[in-house]
Amino acid sequence: MPRSPLLACLSLCALALLPAPVSAQETGPAVTVNRPAISVVTATSAPLRDRIYTGGLIQPQETVLVTPLIEGQSVEELLADVGQIVKSGDVLARLSPTTLELNRSQLLASLAAANATVAQAEAQVTDAEASLAEAERAAARILSLQERGNASEAAADQAKTASVSALARLTVARQSLEAAKAQAASTAAQLANVELNLSRTEVRAPVAGEIVARNAQLGGVASAAGAPMFTLIRDGALELRAELSATDLLRIAPGQSAELRLPGGRETLSATVRLVEPALDLNSRLGYARLALDAPGTARAGMYGEAVVLVAEREGLALPLTAVTSGPRGAFVMVVDAEGRVSRRSVTTGIRDGDLVEILSGLSEGEAVVARAGSFVREGDQITPVTEQTE
Repeated sequence: MPRSPLLACLSLCALALLPAPVSAQETGPAVTVNRPAISVVTATSAPLRDRIYTGGLIQPQETVLVTPLIEGQSVEELLADVGQIVKSGDVLARLSPTTLELNRSQLLASLAAANATVAQAEAQVTDAEASLAEAERAAARILSLQERGNASEAAADQAKTASVSALARLTVARQSLEAAKAQAASTAAQLANVELNLSRTEVRAPVAGEIVARNAQLGGVASAAGAPMFTLIRDGALELRAELSATDLLRIAPGQSAELRLPGGRETLSATVRLVEPALDLNSRLGYARLALDAPGTARAGMYGEAVVLVAEREGLALPLTAVTSGPRGAFVMVVDAEGRVSRRSVTTGIRDGDLVEILSGLSEGEAVVARAGSFVREGDQITPVTEQTE
């Protein structure tokens, strides 16, 4: 059936309204692909501190036990109590001196008798020396007369016998004198011992410090075999026995400074590493260092404290930790050049201070690196760098 003139006219009009096809030459230049925007940071110099975070119990640097130096005497008076600060030589307690005073009286009498015996022995020696001298002179005269024929042989023998007897009496007198002197010296030594024990009835502080325990009781019998009468912290000095891993134990050394905080306390106490114990605990595999508190403040023995030990402090080239990636061949960063091209570079790291890490080699100050680099960019990628401030 032939089309109507109206339908043919509409079809021609519709074809005229369709857009003409565009040739390849008329499309113009290709569309440029945008580079990804990546945050970068600049390597800058910053103050860095290498610190060790640790904790442990506070304890006395030196504990001194005060025990009685004499046995068997009852406690007569107590002059010190827990918490008291004492000086070296202060009297802490007094023991009963009654028995020792009686012994002293007896020994004083014995010493007087011994001295009298010595005086008698000295007189006997003097008399024996005089008798010997007289006998020797008499023997000499008899021998002289006998040589001239004026004395008999019997008289000469008698004179010789008298001289020998006088010498024997002198020897005995001298030995008696030595014995009397020895007895007097022994008695004097016993008396000195009693005097020493009498002085020891005053129990004195051997060092200056703070009393932290008192076991002595009035009426109790003092004995070195029992519990100490008093316990002192020498000079009131405290220290923190800090727990350390084997790695940190190799980094810490005497003389390093530290800051100490007590749980719930606002004040910061300064401390110094006093010594590092040479061996690790076989069970926990932890080492220990002792941090002497410069001033105890509110710290008390037995408290738990947290410490920060300053190992090293210096100015160095630093980057955020997020900019440094560790791989099988060591640490590296992704450096961005002026054209936005990324390249991988190995670096040597040093101090880690919070969220910063020191760059010892491999990077120069002012170079830009990808801030959060590792897994988002590769060697040779081109990016649009967005500068991020290093805190």
